[in-house]
Amino acid sequence: MWKRMLQLSNGNLKEPPADTRQAESARRLQAVVEPETSGIHPVGPVASKTERAPALLTDFEQIYQSGAVKPPRLAYGILKVADMLNSAHLTGMSAEAKRSALWMALDAGNAKVEEILQDAVVRQRLLNDYEEARQRDLDSFEASALEQNRALQAELERITAQYTARMQSNLDEVARGQDNFRVWQKRKQQEGQRIADAAACCVPETSAPPVAGAGGLTVVLERASSAAAR
Repeated sequence: MWKRMLQLSNGNLKEPPADTRQAESARRLQAVVEPETSGIHPVGPVASKTERAPALLTDFEQIYQSGAVKPPRLAYGILKVADMLNSAHLTGMSAEAKRSALWMALDAGNAKVEEILQDAVVRQRLLNDYEEARQRDLDSFEASALEQNRALQAELERITAQYTARMQSNLDEVARGQDNFRVWQKRKQQEGQRIADAAACCVPETSAPPVAGAGGLTVVLERASSAAAR
């Protein structure tokens, strides 16, 4: 009986199974993370998907035909002249020789230089107009994206501040728990000493000299065990 009491006084108590402790830890972690997540909702542009930059036409003929003013229909337009100058038949010729060959072809086709130049002016204007319109679209898109980024940054700062506050609250709660536990430990030591003092009065004194620093219920029980063995 005295041996059993010594084991109990030394703290040899059965702990909960490891699986039970792990399950309890997981439950506590879930309780910490989940309660306030429902209160975090993205607002405004944060909830919308990322927009794409304005698309550009890569086929210049589509640009020419989509303009308010269409290029004139000519047998020898400015694009035809450009193709003729880049023809493999004129490769290696000097600039003057190319010019002469071009004039010969235009004369043979009864082409008018004024109409060709007018075609060049219309097409160049259509390209410039398209460029200006797409530049305006891009500027508008950039302004919208920057405004969305500002809203995203504000939302990020709000969420960061909210989670930072929760993290600090958790740390504060841990500190309070540790302080409370240290206070409890001190009281536990006092309570243990009070019990040991009371138990000491219930057993006879031994002739063995006291051990420095020895005390508590364990020492009292050992005295009782020694007395009972005599």
